[in-house]
Formats: sequence, structure tokens, C-alpha cells
Amino acid sequence: MILLSFDTEEFDVPREHGVSISMEESMKVSVEGTCRILDVLKKNGVKATFFCTGNYARQAPDMLRRIMDEGHEVACHGVDHWQPKATDFAESKQIIESVTGQPAYGYRQPRMFAVSDAEIEKAGYRYNSSLNPAFIPGRYMHLSESRTWFMKGNVMQIPASVTPWVRFPLFWLSLHNLPEGLYHALVRRTLKHDGYFVTYFHPWEFYDLKEHPEYKIPFIIKNHSGRQMVQRLDRFVKMLKANGHQFVTFSEFVDSAPRKV
Repeated sequence: MILLSFDTEEFDVPREHGVSISMEESMKVSVEGTCRILDVLKKNGVKATFFCTGNYARQAPDMLRRIMDEGHEVACHGVDHWQPKATDFAESKQIIESVTGQPAYGYRQPRMFAVSDAEIEKAGYRYNSSLNPAFIPGRYMHLSESRTWFMKGNVMQIPASVTPWVRFPLFWLSLHNLPEGLYHALVRRTLKHDGYFVTYFHPWEFYDLKEHPEYKIPFIIKNHSGRQMVQRLDRFVKMLKANGHQFVTFSEFVDSAPRKV
């Protein structure tokens, strides 16, 4: 099973590099990217889960409606992506549910920062996907955490997938920068070992970042961005479908996974 997800947030990457960007412009970038993602998913007939910030939901409710109308799941991704707080899970849920009119069952903290497991369960979430169990110095150093899903109380923890032994991350930056054949091979190897695969991207990756030097985006992020990333996502999805893999939402995975004793 393939758990494809998108951290659907306002585009704040320039701020990490000292560049001011308005909410209007950051939303323009992210909405255009979201549309391109949805076009790829629709063309290929696959489902995904969109973890949306409160800011994004309030600024672009029509996009959330399109996401749901096309068969995808909307989950929570904090409130303000630039200033995440450990308590955002409760407000994020309230915002997303008020905009969509449907329950939100899952949570992912911006930048995969830690959140309170007890409060996540208390808020009524069924799953939490706020863990990247990779070895990335200065960012993610979770070598003692489980690589695969596990339970904490009644909440399923669904980490992003990493390779079985060296814990090489198979998230968005990897598809940007690795040769596609190598990335596909690593994903297939991980799928064979784990039986399922979890990855995530962001809408702004599918915007033509290389045309905007004023954003001061590092090469590793803007490499193969925009329409090139659209093509890479399309080929990635087609490869997985050709190998007989089913795309499911995170909630569908929670429903189908056997409980570990």
C-alpha cells in the first residue's frame, strides 16, 4: 500500500533565508502547486492525504473542497506553519473541521516537530504522522524510534518511510535530487521489506521556484522543482501503479492495518 501525502501549507521557505513574503504571495505559490498535484493524482486515478494548516484552510477553502471532491483525505498540519506550537493540534482540528464540515482524523506537526501523545489522543485523532525516523544531522535524529507504524495508546503513529538499514530518507528532497531510477529502486526495496510506503511532498515544490531568484531558495530545494517535479511525481505514481501497488488514504490504512500485540 502507498500512503502518499502532501503538507499543504503557506509557502514560508523564503523566510528561512531572510526573505520576507506576504501571506497573499505565499498562498498563491501553494495554491498553484496544489492544483498541479491534484491534476496528476486525478490523471492517474490515485488517492492521497493532504495535511493542511489552519492558515491554508482559511485562505483557500475552495481548494479543500476540491481535495475532498476528488476523493482525497484532509488532515491537520498545525495552524501557522512558520510558528508551530506544541498545542496547535487542538486549534488545527477545530479550523479544519469548520472549513470542511467533516471530522479530521489525522495530524502532522509542521517540520515534524514533537507533539504531546496524550493530548493528540485526547483531541480525538486516530493517527499521528509527525515522525521522520531518519538520520539527518541537525534535522531528524530519531535512530531509536520505530521505522514502521506503531501504537501509542489508541493513536497509530505512522512515520515517514526510510530505507531499512541506513535509514536513508525517502521524502520530498530525495525525489528532487536523486536520479529517478535510484529513488524508485530504494522505494521498491523499502516496500518489499515493510509492505507499505509513506512519503510526503509540499505544494510549493511544484511551483516554478527557479524562476524566482528573489526567494533565495537553496539549490537542493529548487532542483527539479515546478513542472519538472510534476513530471517526476507523475512517473513515480505510474511506476508504483505498474508494480501493482494500491494508493490509500491514511485513514484507510488505519482501518486496514492489523493491530500489533
